[in-house]
Amino acid sequence: MARTRRRKATGVWFRRWRWRWRSNPLHRRSDTVEAWVVLATWILALLGAVFAGVAAAMVVDGNLSARRAQVHAVSAELTENSANAAPAAGGYDDSRVWATVRWKAADGSVHTDRAKVAPGVAAGSRVTMWTDGTGRLVSKPLDATESWLQAAVTGALVAPAVGFAVWGGGRLVCGHLLRRRLAEWDEEWKRIGPQWRNLSGGRG
Repeated sequence: MARTRRRKATGVWFRRWRWRWRSNPLHRRSDTVEAWVVLATWILALLGAVFAGVAAAMVVDGNLSARRAQVHAVSAELTENSANAAPAAGGYDDSRVWATVRWKAADGSVHTDRAKVAPGVAAGSRVTMWTDGTGRLVSKPLDATESWLQAAVTGALVAPAVGFAVWGGGRLVCGHLLRRRLAEWDEEWKRIGPQWRNLSGGRG
């Protein structure tokens, strides 16, 4: 039932839009302008949504790719049993625990820091950590597949938002044209109304 009503509403809207392109005694210049505004709004909404979605996805994927290029994996040694370490608080990886790890940087210097590791790992075990260009521990970057998925989700969220924004702007313009048309009709009726009442014997 709801689908039938939507189809009827769409059909009525399309007939109203098509009517504005046809020549008839009631056709005004504002009708043509409104028809062009509606057409331009839909075209810009569709193209803008696609362009914005693709652009947003490319930006996100580029940023994630750049981050992957700026960090690298290092083999670190666990200096304590992770079973005795304090649990990590917050985040999506709460099952991991904090423990002290030691690793050697590319320049041969030895670094020690606290990191999140899997529980139950014995001291002396090797774990993979990620460091940035300054040798500081950072979180593991997303791989290519995860980056693509996040970029696609971002694009899918941005595209309809931009499309609705453009469509809303077009509706505001059409609303302004409608109010202007009603005002013109009021002014015209003020001029024609008295003549019409005279012709109809005061009954109009």
